[in-house]
Amino acid sequence: MSSARVAIVTGAARGIGRAIALQLANDGLDITLNDLPSAMDQLDEVRAEVETRGRRTLVIVGDVSSEADVERLVDETVDYFGRLDVMVANAGVMVVKPVIDTSVEDWHKAHNVNGLGTFLCYKHAAIKMRQLNNKSGRIIGASSVAGKMGEPFASIYCQTKFGIRGLTQALACEISHTGITVNCYCPGAVDTVMLRELAYGAGGVEPFYAIESTKSRVGYLGVPEDVANVVSFLASPASHFITGQSINVNGGRFMDANVV
Repeated sequence: MSSARVAIVTGAARGIGRAIALQLANDGLDITLNDLPSAMDQLDEVRAEVETRGRRTLVIVGDVSSEADVERLVDETVDYFGRLDVMVANAGVMVVKPVIDTSVEDWHKAHNVNGLGTFLCYKHAAIKMRQLNNKSGRIIGASSVAGKMGEPFASIYCQTKFGIRGLTQALACEISHTGITVNCYCPGAVDTVMLRELAYGAGGVEPFYAIESTKSRVGYLGVPEDVANVVSFLASPASHFITGQSINVNGGRFMDANVV
């Protein structure tokens, strides 16, 4: 069995998930990459990039909203690598509509991936880490700027991301005595395919990005690597005294003194 620490990253095919997987590989971790079967080509590209960093990798496709798939993800990771040290529940979807135009189907789409998917990753990572007597495990989830402050036309996205913060705090309290920490990251506007798709629908990338940049104190958007750097620290042994926290990565868009 390798002595390298092992991380699972969901939603790893592109954007923030891809950046997190590559950064953790840079940090010396072996990586299980997870995304939907439709993203297999992109996962293979990320796998190749991880392996150029000298790390071992495993690709497991599946749906994070399926408990069977998440159990399989965790079990096969441990079967292959012999351990599990970090779970990054990064997979997410965004639905952009006014509340009055949002359907029940839209609600379930967002909650199945963002809410249920994160819950299942947290649950089964915690179960497996405790079975392995891992006293320094790291469970990390993806909240959002929209998980700290409501955003117009993103009601159900906000609902799911606020919920991830509550889930993070509750699980952190429940397992704090084990040495396993639970935290989440809250990105602001980060230049990803998801954000560009949102921008196209809002009238164009340039005007949308210009508006979003003015909301940031630093005057520009983030990039996926900015979030990956925060996850890198949260995943490390150095973060052992931090748990139950929702870490802003938003260019100073707002501060927690003003938003609780």
